[in-house]
Amino acid sequence: MFGTYPALANLPTAAKIDPKDVPSPTPVTLPQSRPQLHAPSAPAGQAKPLTSVLQNVYRPGDVTSTIFEALGIHLIPDAPPADLIPDTAYLPDFEGWDKLSPDEAREKNAETRKVLNNGVQSPGCQTYLDRKRELSHCNEDAFRTVRRIPAPKGQQQARLGNSYEFFRCLEAFTTYWDDSSKPIKPIEETKEDKPVVDADKSERDNPQTPNHYRVTRTSAGSAMPGEYRQSLLTAFLKLVAYDFGCNVSAPRTEPRLHITASPAPARSQPSTPQAGLPVPRTSYFASGCTFIFRTPRTRDAARQGVVEGPLAAVSARASTSFENENDQAIDLARELVAALVTAQHRAREGKTEKRFGEGAWWTTKPRWGGGSGGPIGREVERDAVQGDKDNTDAETGQPASKRPRKNMSIYDNYRMVRPPSASWDRKTRYEAIGKVKGAGYDDVYVISSLFHHVSVLRVRVPERLLEVLEGAGEDDVHRSWGQVEVRRSPWYDFFVLEQRLEAMKLVWSLMTWLMRKEETPAEKPEEDVKMADA
Repeated sequence: MFGTYPALANLPTAAKIDPKDVPSPTPVTLPQSRPQLHAPSAPAGQAKPLTSVLQNVYRPGDVTSTIFEALGIHLIPDAPPADLIPDTAYLPDFEGWDKLSPDEAREKNAETRKVLNNGVQSPGCQTYLDRKRELSHCNEDAFRTVRRIPAPKGQQQARLGNSYEFFRCLEAFTTYWDDSSKPIKPIEETKEDKPVVDADKSERDNPQTPNHYRVTRTSAGSAMPGEYRQSLLTAFLKLVAYDFGCNVSAPRTEPRLHITASPAPARSQPSTPQAGLPVPRTSYFASGCTFIFRTPRTRDAARQGVVEGPLAAVSARASTSFENENDQAIDLARELVAALVTAQHRAREGKTEKRFGEGAWWTTKPRWGGGSGGPIGREVERDAVQGDKDNTDAETGQPASKRPRKNMSIYDNYRMVRPPSASWDRKTRYEAIGKVKGAGYDDVYVISSLFHHVSVLRVRVPERLLEVLEGAGEDDVHRSWGQVEVRRSPWYDFFVLEQRLEAMKLVWSLMTWLMRKEETPAEKPEEDVKMADA
């Protein structure tokens, strides 16, 4: 039952605790890192190559503004939805939809549905109003439904519908975070109150009691497990992604940003033909992001777990302290790594994987002494030919194994000389869904989450930058790709009703743009030619 959200199988409830023993709340201070590009590109020969700058980062403390300058990051904060979506013609008319009654929405629903790139129709205004109604419940009413507490006398129980998992995950946040939609009572006043014995039990016994201070937060926000935030963000995105034929899932292979240094110029050709050029240095940055994938329409492929995309990256981070600029720069770097990883995955469309170390000497030639190999130690006795079991003269010894070993032993597997495991997922059909054809760049979206907030970033990744990361030379031109423009939406608080509705509208617009069907120039119908003097 809790396969999708294992961390939420045993949600904490209001505990027996004195209000004065509740730890101080974790301050919510969102990062404000805003790298800007004001100066023009540096002259040739005065800057280190980008791959050299990135490969010198070994720990988070090495992240500085120099990396953002080398990448050419230009961040624009608080961007409205019209600036995040490249073509405003794909923005739904939310203002007009909000004014529709249920009957009017049912009549106009077919008109507002468009054909998507997977062959199905997009959700219309009726589905939008359903999602809006499900997210518009008051937090306290929704938490009553999650906790299975009866509604006060004269009120109806909140029907959460598809938003049940979202409010279930949000209710788990109340153990570590205060509900920001309510005014917080000062701690000095709470000390004068009587300690809470069992808040859930008292509320069940007397549901029509007036609003009183209810102790639900028993821990600090910095102590919350990271799985809670990931589950909340996933449940929120699935409210919209499912209707567009997409899903949020973790990749089967670790997301890695692969960086290959450009080959060094040949100083002098070696006299021996066996000697080759030095192999360029290859490294990677790991990312803990997940992705929004498109679900295939065929039933067999969907059952096998095949996914298409990715469409966007989902990055939920557990950092809660952004007091200094270094912490803010590290958080921005993690968002950029998620964007570049997604761009590399989307650029794999139509390509085949070249495994790291394929054809290199250290993946083909045996070493470690150059001996003949073979069994050693107890392997010799185990592999020795045993006599006939019916022969009475056979020497007594250990009986032969009943079943032959199907897989290699751990030591044999270790001794094999071969390239590392593949980094491409065999069940992922890599495709740049939603990319503007022939634009020379890819608009990569990152849904970022910190504390109990969410924000959307649009990172415009040039194709030239991906080529440089794959080992292409920069030709002595500093930042030959120009710049990497990053536009960030405002931070939306999940606890505040109005803000989570705005976040839902933004995700809806994002999915409408990415899942749009490309318009192909159709053949124009032949028109009658007017003859002269007819």
